[in-house]
Amino acid sequence: MHRADDQAARPWIDGSFRTSDGVTLHYLEAGSGKPVILIPGWSQTAEQWKFQIESLSAACHVIAVDMRGHGLSEKPAHGYRISRLAADLHDLICSQDLRNVVLIGHSMGSSVIWSYLEQYGDADIERMVFVDQASAIVGEPGWSEEERLTAGAILSAQEAAELVARLAQDDGSLSASFVRSMFSDHYPADHLDWVLAQNALLPRAYAARLLYDHAFKNWQDVIGRIRRPCLCVGAERSIVPWQAMLASGRAIAGAKTVIFKEEEGGSHFMFLENPIKFNQVLADFLSDYANS
Repeated sequence: MHRADDQAARPWIDGSFRTSDGVTLHYLEAGSGKPVILIPGWSQTAEQWKFQIESLSAACHVIAVDMRGHGLSEKPAHGYRISRLAADLHDLICSQDLRNVVLIGHSMGSSVIWSYLEQYGDADIERMVFVDQASAIVGEPGWSEEERLTAGAILSAQEAAELVARLAQDDGSLSASFVRSMFSDHYPADHLDWVLAQNALLPRAYAARLLYDHAFKNWQDVIGRIRRPCLCVGAERSIVPWQAMLASGRAIAGAKTVIFKEEEGGSHFMFLENPIKFNQVLADFLSDYANS
């Protein structure tokens, strides 16, 4: 947990809840009003949403969750599947008795939302934001180049399996290289060191197990059935092809899509590289929600 003198400067309090399978998960909470849940990506933490927590909490009740194994949450030996993370999200919503929730997912956090919708529906969900996540990471046999680009598939099945195998034995160097590739070259080194430290809080064996499950999913059929208001955010310099975010935006009726340009900090972590623009994009999307 944070030291008391550190906490005084942070715009949140720490909280926790227990999942239906007995795991204690940590979250950061700030503000009051309509509920907004921030879901980090693979091997990332709630605190990486720090700029968004501060901004959103001026008008909303914000909860940023450390998924199982991540951040300050308990690290059990089981449950490292997208479906279980979605169940954990459902447990969080039920534990707080939340209604009309906004879900914001970065990278794999978007996949967690799609799995949530498939299992539990959208009755308690008001709107959603999907930040830089392909609808399919691994291309399916027989796909054309256009189909791969539209889905955002960046790996073959063999490449994904080999990456997972290497990650399971990683001493930290592979993870560091992998995460660095998701940032712009000019991102400050000390800021990147902090991100890498957050990433390392998830044990590599669990990270590998989760990445395998995450990679071999295709969410296109789920995305195409979404009927709530949605915002899709992509970036020109991301490992996720920006065309995939445009495709997701087109597949969701009435969705808005924003693509960050390279000179705008348009990397996979645009919300850290350019929080001012990112927060304004969120504020515009949520303006009628927070005040309703």
